[in-house]
Amino acid sequence: MRIVSLLPSATEIVCELGLADQLLGVTFECRWPAGVESGRRTVVTGLDTHGLTPQAIDELVRATLAAQGNLYTLQLDEFRACDPDLVLTQDLCRVCALPSGDVDAAMDRLGCHADVLTLDPHTLDGVLGTILTVGTAAGVGDHADGYVAALRRRLAELADAVASSIAAEGTASRKRVFVLEWLDPPFGSGHWVPDVVAAAGGVPVIARPGDRSVATDWEAIRAEAPDVIVVAPCGFGLDGATEQAAQVIDRLPSGTEIWAIDADGFLVRPGPRLVTGAEQLAAALYGVGELDPAIVRRVA
Repeated sequence: MRIVSLLPSATEIVCELGLADQLLGVTFECRWPAGVESGRRTVVTGLDTHGLTPQAIDELVRATLAAQGNLYTLQLDEFRACDPDLVLTQDLCRVCALPSGDVDAAMDRLGCHADVLTLDPHTLDGVLGTILTVGTAAGVGDHADGYVAALRRRLAELADAVASSIAAEGTASRKRVFVLEWLDPPFGSGHWVPDVVAAAGGVPVIARPGDRSVATDWEAIRAEAPDVIVVAPCGFGLDGATEQAAQVIDRLPSGTEIWAIDADGFLVRPGPRLVTGAEQLAAALYGVGELDPAIVRRVA
């Protein structure tokens, strides 16, 4: 089977299911597993935001959308050369990846008859479900079943460990956690991110589980007075998150624990590494398990 992935999370899923040798096309944002872009065609390109501030990125995206421009571009020659049997795409967020409608139009132009699988999870459970869906479509359903079962076992073990840690501290209260998903303007988390926080034992605040991220402001964040703030700017790794966290510390509630996380790898992309993200958040919140300094970092 010849597979083309039009979103980074799908690329991760394909590789985790042992299908890397069948993956011919990826996007310019596909960077995991490390080196996955090497030897594969880049079938989707996008806006160059390298070096821009969060405010500048937000303004660029808004201006592009207002002008009915393209945030992502399907490279037709590269796509045609892949001659795919299975195309993995999404409709969840126009800002995050190429919409499936653009793919359908391109396939009509090219006379391509591949199966198009649209992955639009809204929750953590939905993310795990997409792994099963991809596995079935790619003919490795049994392997996907076993892989997802293992992820669910890790989540169950994490829940037990967190409960034990809280009980040992002699308190039944769980830490209230705000995930700052964008900084300028500030946004709270949505979709699967609150589920990941809950899986780590936290209580998500200023969040919309299963729905879009929510715009907020610094006054509302201070008024909510969360116990922990996790700085997780969409599209940024740990170093970028740490740098941005340092820039807004004076706007955040004093005395609050502030952590930065590799959001791009472990929180905002709907892929298998969300389970690791939950485990690392639990390590930060409650000291459960071993903290990986390459994933999360205490800022204040």
